[in-house]
Amino acid sequence: MLTKKEQRLRRARQTRIRIAQQGAVRLTVNRTNLHIYASVISGDGSKVLASASTVEAEVRAQLGNGGNKAAAELIGKRIAEKAKAAGIEKVAFDRSGFAYHGRVKALADAAREAGLQF
Repeated sequence: MLTKKEQRLRRARQTRIRIAQQGAVRLTVNRTNLHIYASVISGDGSKVLASASTVEAEVRAQLGNGGNKAAAELIGKRIAEKAKAAGIEKVAFDRSGFAYHGRVKALADAAREAGLQF
């Protein structure tokens, strides 16, 4: 019997295999109960090109709680700005096996609105 985490990682593996075949730059999302993290990773998977999370000091100053939709939207905007500053316009969205719902969806929508294409 697989645990909940093992099931999520199994779903994530399939997505990552497809993204690796395309050689696309990927936007990964990880969420915990308290925080949400986003990183833009190079096509070969060797470098983190940009990252944003609710753990950063300036984000924590703006937000009381890092585990809600408002926090996810802010991180979505920040990761899009940082990616564009690094010269990245197009990414493949890697939701890390999490359901495309709630905070993950809020982050994705905010990143799209801020100009990232995926």
